[in-house]
Amino acid sequence: MSIGSNIRSLREEGKLTQEQLAEKLDVTFQAVSSWERDEYLPETAKLIKLADI
Repeated sequence: MSIGSNIRSLREEGKLTQEQLAEKLDVTFQAVSSWERDEYLPETAKLIKLADI
């Protein structure tokens, strides 16, 4: 399982939209979408925030 698919799976498990997750991380929903498609990886600081969420 890739990082992107893990992000998507956990986001959906938490019943969050890409927009809601993006708002919590102070990024755009396009960034979240790119992470989930494995086009880009989140910065380390964002990964830490993701783990907290």
